[in-house]
Amino acid sequence: MTPGFVHLHVHSEYSLVDGVARVKPLISAVAGQGMPAVALTDQSNMFALVRFYKAAVAAGVKPIAGADVWVRNPLDAQKPDRLVLLAQNLTGYRNLTELVSRSYREGQHLGLPMFEHDWFTPQSTLGLIALSGGREGDVGRALLGGHPDQAKDCLERWLHLFGDRYYLQLVRTGRADEEACLHDSVALAARHGVPIVATNEVCFLEPDDFSAHEVRVCIHEGRTLDDPRRVKRFSAEQYLRSPEEMAELFADLPEALEDTVEI
Repeated sequence: MTPGFVHLHVHSEYSLVDGVARVKPLISAVAGQGMPAVALTDQSNMFALVRFYKAAVAAGVKPIAGADVWVRNPLDAQKPDRLVLLAQNLTGYRNLTELVSRSYREGQHLGLPMFEHDWFTPQSTLGLIALSGGREGDVGRALLGGHPDQAKDCLERWLHLFGDRYYLQLVRTGRADEEACLHDSVALAARHGVPIVATNEVCFLEPDDFSAHEVRVCIHEGRTLDDPRRVKRFSAEQYLRSPEEMAELFADLPEALEDTVEI
């Protein structure tokens, strides 16, 4: 049977700000659902890589090393842009580790390690695949802000660096602006011949894990669950959906599922 979907945006317990999925149970769940591969993209770090790699290989699952990173927003340093990077090969892995390390040494701002735009060069992006970050990426934010020309400029800059290794990321987890960003991104992709890819921004394995996840987020933010000032950035739908669930969720965009397998 041809695999129908692969998760490419997954946070584990090593994503210290928002993940509660343990590595070995994550791999067991992926294998149990018949997915041939999975990417681990913890927030701003690759701490779990050795454990993830060993567990995946032992379970017969292809491990994809990656990271979910923040890129400094030149228009507003308080609101960095999201970008998901995946290592395509050994060169990409080495480039990714160097970029992530540099973000801690040179890119710290507001307690976040950030990438600078000028760190991205044709050489430093060799062997890397990039996902746009959805509504929190620079392209998505420009689209949602009603700035199509700015979105096009951002897209063209990434395409210059990554070529056909850049994908517009689509997410449907019931959060604000996701669907609007999705439709605008699909239209932009069609105009410029850019591939699209579906993700679920996974932070936990089962819907019932959402409460534990929210506790972890509150601990990181120094807030309580019932704090009315707390910004609720996550949803209970950010679990490890099965390929069948993702196929139903993206039945109108099968190419976004197919591209996960291609990657």
